[in-house]
Amino acid sequence: MIALPDIGSATAVLLIMGAILAISIGADTLCRRLGLPRISALVLLGVAIALVRDWGGLGGLTPGVTLLGPLEEPLVTVALVMVAFLLGGDLQVSRLRKTGGRVLILSLAVAIGSTLIVGAGMLMVGASVTVALALGAMAAATDPAAVREVVRDGAAKSTLGRLLLDVVAIDDAWGIILFGLALALAGWLVTADGVVALAHAGWELGGALMLGAAIGGPAAYMTGRLRSGQPTQTEAIAVVLLVAGLSTWLEVSPLLAAMTTGAVIANLAPHHTQSFREIEQVDWPFLVFFFVLAGAKLDMARALDVAGLTAAFIAFRLLGRVLGGWAGARLGRARPADVTPAVGLALTPQAGVALGMALLAGERFPDAAAILITVAITSTVIFEIGGPILTSRLLRRAT
Repeated sequence: MIALPDIGSATAVLLIMGAILAISIGADTLCRRLGLPRISALVLLGVAIALVRDWGGLGGLTPGVTLLGPLEEPLVTVALVMVAFLLGGDLQVSRLRKTGGRVLILSLAVAIGSTLIVGAGMLMVGASVTVALALGAMAAATDPAAVREVVRDGAAKSTLGRLLLDVVAIDDAWGIILFGLALALAGWLVTADGVVALAHAGWELGGALMLGAAIGGPAAYMTGRLRSGQPTQTEAIAVVLLVAGLSTWLEVSPLLAAMTTGAVIANLAPHHTQSFREIEQVDWPFLVFFFVLAGAKLDMARALDVAGLTAAFIAFRLLGRVLGGWAGARLGRARPADVTPAVGLALTPQAGVALGMALLAGERFPDAAAILITVAITSTVIFEIGGPILTSRLLRRAT
């Protein structure tokens, strides 16, 4: 009998990565047939890994041990930077002028309303200031992919459908900005030296803007001057990796830096769509790792402990969506035939950006990491399953 050689750590990581990608293909096929969000299936796959790890034993892993070792953090960062980079590409001045002030008012009202109500609600139920601020900012984020998919399936030509497509194009941009401000405020409140905390917060936000402009400017000059295909793809990946690496090294917000880079390229480059198309061609494998790894971070014992906090977050986020949408419709002077007062409920899907915010906030405040990640994962699964249903029903009522 031939004895198999021992699996080293590097080999184990390669096998796990291959297995995750292979299983994700089956999950994607199953979700398409059942009409379920594939993001939820990937998160649930990670949760299943966490269950086996915590209660059944998985290769000796215990809670807190990462599946991919030192590769895990860079993979998560690159995935988040790709998402934020693509979001920045939607922030074109010409496009914002065409959509008018109603989109800006509605998206900002929903984002601010969700942040304020969730933040205040979390404080009311006994959460710490850090947790309340982070969850408040996380509540502002929407899953644009889920909303776009529902709208394009049934009501892409309706007034409300077109409005939702415009809103989700910039909705997460407000969320990223609010998240940066929330972390800065949290750092200032929990740090004894307010001057140092304020300086750190200023650098985290201002440095991200400067880094995004410093990378986006030269990238905008190069975009359109390279031959399409592999050269452009190489350029786009280089931009993403530079933003991810430099933002980590300089300790600035990677989400804000990436979004700024994308916005600069979108507004300065004559052929800016090439870079964004190339990123869209390669981002899914990174997102697969991101969602599965996020689910695998779930601590099942902790999930039961914070079930009440998770339920409160879900309830307050729904309330924030409703009130924010109502206020945005009133302030934007939308006609009732165009926008229902409950339009905020159509923006309840929650996915990658919210999970990324929880992971980044957990790195910044390790004591709150377990609570933030647990609430983020559990609520994301619920909102990714129930959110598209709410969006679909509101669209049917409006048409």
